Parts: sequence; C-alpha cells; structure tokens
Amino acid sequence: MGALMGAKWGQWVKGLVRATVGGAVLGGLVFGGWWQWRNRDVSPAEFHLRGKFGPVVAWPIIPIQVAVLSDGRILAYGSDSLGRQGANEVFDVWDPSKGTGLDAHLVLPNGTGTDIFCNGQIIIPSTGQVLLVGGDRTVNGVRNWSSPDINFYDIKTGTMKSAGRTMERPRWYPTVMTLANGEVLILGGRLDLEHYAPIPEIYNPQTGWRTLPGADKAELFGAQNWNYPRAWQTPRGDIFSLNRLGDMYSVKVDGEGGFTKLPHKVFRGHSYLPSLMYAPGKILSMRLGGITYNIDINQPEPVIQRAAWSVPARFNATATVMADGKVYVSGGSLRNDDNGTGILSNRLSEIWDPAIDKWQPGAVAAKARLYHSVALLMQDGTVLTGAGGAGAKNADDNLDAEIYYPPYLFKADGSGQFASRPAITAVPDFIYWDKAFPVKTSAPVGRFTLIKMGSATHSQVYDQRFIELGFKQNGDTYEVSAPINPLVAPPGYYFLFAVDLQGVPSVAKIIRLDTAAS
Repeated sequence: MGALMGAKWGQWVKGLVRATVGGAVLGGLVFGGWWQWRNRDVSPAEFHLRGKFGPVVAWPIIPIQVAVLSDGRILAYGSDSLGRQGANEVFDVWDPSKGTGLDAHLVLPNGTGTDIFCNGQIIIPSTGQVLLVGGDRTVNGVRNWSSPDINFYDIKTGTMKSAGRTMERPRWYPTVMTLANGEVLILGGRLDLEHYAPIPEIYNPQTGWRTLPGADKAELFGAQNWNYPRAWQTPRGDIFSLNRLGDMYSVKVDGEGGFTKLPHKVFRGHSYLPSLMYAPGKILSMRLGGITYNIDINQPEPVIQRAAWSVPARFNATATVMADGKVYVSGGSLRNDDNGTGILSNRLSEIWDPAIDKWQPGAVAAKARLYHSVALLMQDGTVLTGAGGAGAKNADDNLDAEIYYPPYLFKADGSGQFASRPAITAVPDFIYWDKAFPVKTSAPVGRFTLIKMGSATHSQVYDQRFIELGFKQNGDTYEVSAPINPLVAPPGYYFLFAVDLQGVPSVAKIIRLDTAAS
C-alpha cells in the first residue's frame, strides 16, 4: 500500500513538474511572441499614429549627457572619441540645422581637468551658460570616485572652463534644477565609493554658493536616494521630493533649509525609471512593475492617482514631454542589466496622453537604448534619442543616435508623408510673467505651447515642463498670455510652438522668460 501510494505520489510530482515546466515554456513562448510582435516595424500608414524613427546616425562620442543650448544646438559629452568611459578629453556641439552628418558636429577639447562623466548640467537662466557640477575621479587607478569641481560651458566662446572653485561636497550623479528666483539647486550625488552627499547646495549667479544643512537627511538625498534624485519646485515655492522607496517630502530652500515628510506613499520605484513634470504641478512617475502614478502637487497635500498601466518596466528609459503636451517614452529594458541582445530590450517607444490617461505604441527604434542612453526634445519638434554604453555593465557602446519624428508631423491620411507646418513669423526674444506678447504666424493657429528646454541624462530630463498658453486673435496677430508666475514657469529658455488647426506644430522659436523682459 505504501509502495503504491509512493508510486502514485511520484507520478503526481512528475506530472506537476511537466505541467509547470511546460507552462513556463509555453508562457515564455507566448510572451516572447508578444514581445517580438510589439517590437515590429511600423508601416508608413501608421506614421500619423505612431511616428517614425530616422536612420541610425554616427556620433563623435557616446552622448551620455545632452543639453539644448540657448541657440538650439545640442551640447553632448560622456565618453572619449572611442566611446570609452571618461569625459575629461572632449565634448561635442551638434548643429541640427546642418543635418546629421559628422560635419554638423564640432568636437572640442575639455581643458578643465575635470572628468565630467555622470555629472549634472543645466543652463543658467541669466547667462545662457551651461553649469556643470561634479563628475568622476580616478583614485589609485580606481574609477568612479566623486569630483567637487564646478565648470561652465560658455556658448559665446565655445569653450569649457573652470569656475575657479569647488562645491562644498564632491558629487557624482547629482540632480540640478532651476528655481523660481533663477538660482540653481543641486541635490544628491555620491561623495566617494561608500558615502553620499545629502546636503543640498544652491548656486546664485550674483552671490555664489551656499548650502542647506537643514535638509540633511539620507532618505531625502543621501544613502536612500542619492542617484539623480527626483524633485520639483511646487507652486508654493517648496521642493517636492519623491524617492525611490515611494516616500514623499517637502523641502524648504530658504535660509538653512528644512524638510517635512509627507503622509503619502506610492509603490517602490528605481533610480533608472523615469518621472517628469509634464504640466505645471503635475508629475507622471513610472514605478516598478509598470505601475504609474499621476501626482498633482498644486495643492499643499499631493493628490495621487493611479495612471494607466505601462509595460512591466522600462529600466533606463527616458520620458520626454513633446510639443503637443503628450509624454514620449523611449528606450529601456524589462531588466536593469539587460545586455540589449535578447528579447527583453524595449525598442518600442510609447506615448502617454494625459488628457485621456492612455498609452499608445510609438515607433520602433533600430537599436536598444539602455544604460547611459538619452532622449531630448529639439527645436523642430522631433526627439533626439541615442547613446548607451561607456562603462555600462551590459549595454553596447553606441556612438550613434536616432531621431524620432512624432505623429503630429505627418499627414493624417495614412500616406506617411510629412504635413505642411505653420511658421512663427514674428515673436519677441524675451517675455515676462503675466504679460501678453504678440506672435504672428503663417497660418491659423489653434494652440500655443511653451516647453522648458531640457538637459537629459540617466533616465531624466532636468527642468522640462509643458505649459499651455492662452491667446486672443487680433487680425493677423495673436496676443499670447505668458505663464502667470515663475513658480509655474521658472526663468530660462523655452521652446514656443504654434500648433495649427490640424494639430501640426511649427518649428519652435526660442524665447527667454526672465526679468529682462520687464
């Protein structure tokens, strides 16, 4: 009897194993087939729905960090000319108006003595210079120590130069952001191989640097949240911080600083999952498992809603707000250390429409864009995507880029042809908060949109936000309303798009929002 029961038990176990293994294999085949199907090429008949990628184009370096300059060119750096980790030798300035050939690039020497690999970078609103904070150091032959150096890229001279001083703390992987008063806030980063830099610093172009010792907390910008921490200024002036554990904080930036932990929590995230402010006071945050939140910080207490479910995860993807206010997500993988060769790499891009809280498939890239990849909205309404690699554990070294052409650039008839675009024929170079300004266009316009010019690296785009502008038509001139105050739209350089009645945007005009316009 015991032997019979043992035999039956053995058969049951074997059957269970076969069923489990078979189910896993079948599930894997189904998943693999679905994943390959969703990464299929897009036909011209779908361009007006999904957009398309241009060809892969060579880049002189791996553009791990990119920023739109005040004249529309793109500053890029992150590797040497062979694609190796380290940015102490050269950097690149690309002029999109000259095309995508290597003759449109200007490769320049980095004479600062700083390896600006994985630092933080942002445009100074009052000068148009790019502030570069921190970077990488090699100590006794070991890389990835932190640098305290401060450098500037001067757009007028085309040179990178030292600020002549250092920060209070060395920083590697810091976040930088523009405040409503024109100062620049620096958050997080690593001090060395084992310690972190939780005390924020602030740069004022007129008075220099100061620290915020009252905001010193590991959960804010230290051991729990040091890697390019996510933070945004609220309409009340404090800083809303969302860490990778799902905790939320309010941070004071006046005086010596301070913080308050908020009684709210969302699902756990990751340093390489994107979060962005897609509209004034509204944040889209992608978390683990494809869970996505829409967080409204316009009120003293954040209002948190579950947004539409995305793919299971997009580690190392980048989220970019586009000319029409939709959010474009490109690159990444289901696994943080995917090497780009298997089915886990996510070459399919996606578009989130905040008006209806819905994701739709975008175009499919030719190459996997994983760790150290970037995406950035450009002046013509396209999105630059590229890079990946340069010291990354399992990502290919990509000395190249692909330009994404969003659906709004195509005719809606399914022909796959580009649509005719309106043009802005006259606009001021400067605008000021809460004041109307005149704009002339070549065709009737249904919308004016304003987008802060971005600076991208490591799954985030510093400072980006989208603002819908009100307007009134007066003959052939539109009186367009500027943002109400700098807490809605910080000072700096913006893309102004005119969108025609068919939803096609113009090439943007670059305007500066600042007190210089008053």
